[in-house]
Amino acid sequence: MSTIAELQKLSEREDHIEYKEAKHNYPFSGGERRDVKDRRHCVLGYIVALANERGGRLVLGMADKVPHEVVGSDFAQNALGGLVDEIYKRLHIRVRTEELYDGDKRVLVITVPSRPTGKALRFEGVPLMRTGESLREMDDAEYLTIIQEQDPDFSAKECQGLLSADLDGDAIRRLRQLIFEKRKNPDILTSPQEQLFSDLRLVTTEGRLTYAALILVGKSSALETFLPQNNIVVEYRSNHSLDRYSARKEFRLPLMKAVDEIWNYISHPASNPILHINDMPVILDVPGFNEETIREAVLNACVHRSFQMPGDILIKIFPDSFEISNPGGFPFGVNVGNILTVNSSPRNRLLAEIIEKTGLIERSGQGADIMFRNCVAEGKPLPDYSESDDYQVSLKIPAEIENPRLYIFLRNWAVKLNAFELLNLYYVNKGRVDDLFVNSLSRLLDAGVIDEDVYFRYTFGLTYFVYAYRDCAAQFGADVVRQVYYAIKRSGRASSSFIAEQLKGKYSLKQSRTLIAKMCEAGYLVQKGSGRASVYEWVEK
Repeated sequence: MSTIAELQKLSEREDHIEYKEAKHNYPFSGGERRDVKDRRHCVLGYIVALANERGGRLVLGMADKVPHEVVGSDFAQNALGGLVDEIYKRLHIRVRTEELYDGDKRVLVITVPSRPTGKALRFEGVPLMRTGESLREMDDAEYLTIIQEQDPDFSAKECQGLLSADLDGDAIRRLRQLIFEKRKNPDILTSPQEQLFSDLRLVTTEGRLTYAALILVGKSSALETFLPQNNIVVEYRSNHSLDRYSARKEFRLPLMKAVDEIWNYISHPASNPILHINDMPVILDVPGFNEETIREAVLNACVHRSFQMPGDILIKIFPDSFEISNPGGFPFGVNVGNILTVNSSPRNRLLAEIIEKTGLIERSGQGADIMFRNCVAEGKPLPDYSESDDYQVSLKIPAEIENPRLYIFLRNWAVKLNAFELLNLYYVNKGRVDDLFVNSLSRLLDAGVIDEDVYFRYTFGLTYFVYAYRDCAAQFGADVVRQVYYAIKRSGRASSSFIAEQLKGKYSLKQSRTLIAKMCEAGYLVQKGSGRASVYEWVEK
């Protein structure tokens, strides 16, 4: 905690601190100034510069000349919560604030964390640094130095003091068994532990155990001693409005044991209810949380987290979602927009490579593909990374089924689709045709699963309706069902005359009205209004 006496002794440059009198009306984000260089001299500008200098403190209400006389500031008085929220919203960093008083004179201290590795913060599009009394734009050499930074592979480092006695025998046996099942090499089961660890690079060239060995097979007591932040916390809440959890459990275990125990804890009926889809005459049971999806989420959090940052991997379970967050932002070059298309570089590469050898993940960096694929295949919303920032990755995996027809189609149409083809089906269903992966359309178009369309650009094709709406298609014909469906989908409802126009050449006006009446009787359409004002809406049975 800061004190005024301490602040009065510090030097701006050497102690990574910036003093501003800011008595009244000090600008938060440039104020009414027009000149670009003048606009930088504001709270956000100095926070950006301090973060780019690996963190520091911005002091408002003290003179910048030693001994930093206290003059007092009214900046953000009685509004510190809103200030912190707005800084986070603008810069995606979490600052800490303190209010100090010298008599009736108020001093506000804003403690700024370091920028993330490999990323320079910007104010109005410009990465800033302090120079004397001014804020200047970084030159090319400074900026290049930052963006070329990479986190070293923490998992490959020697864990000083870790001994063989600190390793969990059951976890080592589990590691051997998983690699054997993946590679079918019986030598894995019988080779000396020293050979196994050398082959997996769990020891350094000097023969000392690495952090990867600790994380994978270290005893709980060793994890507590050497890496206490290697902890996974699972909390259950019955709804999102509750601040306190209903149940909580910590897993400070070797990863070879933790991944199974976490799933066993989550998969109880109370926290992982079975959802039901009516695919007449069969009732299909779909778990709220898919085991493969949850395992991928947990393993991704482990191999991508930053162990240099304190904090646990936190899992929150709700009846409608699974949420997991891990310390450390996305790896360099990865963001929410490219997470499926960019080659991932795990922060803990050695750890990721060994987990890949066990078969717990198919390929390093492929976890996001699997999670997206599974959610679409089960008719659920997509995994959501939107709450992530430069200091943590937050992932929300929904449990609810929003599109049972897509699930029924994929279950009955016995063709395996890749993640991008599945996402194309999801986007067509949502009408998000601008998001389609164009290079993954050809097989779907050739199979008649989707069609090009003048109005919608892309729609579901006849093949989709044959399988997804087979109950309705069997009664009225897949082509007719498709035309009625999209006639209504244009605006959410349609008149009988508009539907008849779409069926022209197949049905007369009278036959179209008879068809509409039968589809209403069968429960696929519902009539709104009466007489000439009647319109019809589609009903998902």
